[in-house]
Amino acid sequence: MTNPTYDTSAPVLVTGATGYVAGWLVKRLLEEGFTVHAAVRDPANTEKLKYLNALAEQSPGHIHYFKSDLLVEGAYADAMQGCTVVFHTASPFTIAVDDPQKDLIEPAQLGTRNVLEQANQIESVQRVVVTSSCAAIYGDSADLEQVKGDLFTEADWNTTSSLTHQPYSYSKTLAEKEAWKIAKAQDRWDLVIINPSLVLGPGINPFATSESFSLIKQLGDGTMKMGVPDYQVGVVDVRDVAEAHMIAGFTPSAQGRYITSGYNTNFPKLAEILRAQFGESYPFPKSTLPKALIWLIGPLLDGSMTRKIIARNVGVPFGVDNSKSIRELGLTYRPLATSLTDMFQQLIDYGVVTS
Repeated sequence: MTNPTYDTSAPVLVTGATGYVAGWLVKRLLEEGFTVHAAVRDPANTEKLKYLNALAEQSPGHIHYFKSDLLVEGAYADAMQGCTVVFHTASPFTIAVDDPQKDLIEPAQLGTRNVLEQANQIESVQRVVVTSSCAAIYGDSADLEQVKGDLFTEADWNTTSSLTHQPYSYSKTLAEKEAWKIAKAQDRWDLVIINPSLVLGPGINPFATSESFSLIKQLGDGTMKMGVPDYQVGVVDVRDVAEAHMIAGFTPSAQGRYITSGYNTNFPKLAEILRAQFGESYPFPKSTLPKALIWLIGPLLDGSMTRKIIARNVGVPFGVDNSKSIRELGLTYRPLATSLTDMFQQLIDYGVVTS
């Protein structure tokens, strides 16, 4: 089992601190007694920061806010001063965008460059942990045909996504490659990458906006009651992703990329688990839609669901290998039912989903 050393004498930076994964990471850091430099768009927006402030009030650690902008060079200079560890979690997770280059590629790639180039300027920084994604490892389930073995591993890179096909995955790939390029050009700080699969579980902010929340909401609000595609995904609890960041940040031996994924599953299984937990009070889908039907009507219902995506993912075998994260970080993954139950219950408790 990995035993990270939490030296709380120096502050740590978390970019995108109000984000889904970042919220739980900030919680863990505060619990351990760290002073967290939280980089946010608007430190004056007390409404958006109230969830993090509530965490700080209940913890031995402290939080200080810094105004930052992913797209502005030097914007993280003040926030990074004195920090030994930098957690770069800020990056958009959205599928439907008007301009992939402007809405996805630039924030992901340029944001990573601005944060890591800043690390080059701050002598105290010893380690940078970047939140990447399994999307930087593969673009479609069909990519598995090109790799060695039956599962994707940290040795694999997404080579099939582009600006016009799976642009979100493309943005994560470019951003991670940018991170490695900058890290390898210097030798003062080292880089560790966390590659989560689809992140599920409750949010520190119960009204968080993320594709993860949209998916689980749609499974329970009737949007998908006619059925779901056999779309295979890796799934991981947000609290486990935060723990992976913590361990990676403070374990000297941690290195390289870590696929952070608890389970290889699919949409029908997610619906089945929710139905088993919450019964018939909610219109969870009961059937798996035929691929031919999805191919026919999918693009009409959802512009981002192209026929190429359907062909290369629906009903196509898939799996990621999480053994490195278990072996080197000592991660223990929560049961899938726990992640789904806690997340859907939160949506009920805050009125996001009603029976």
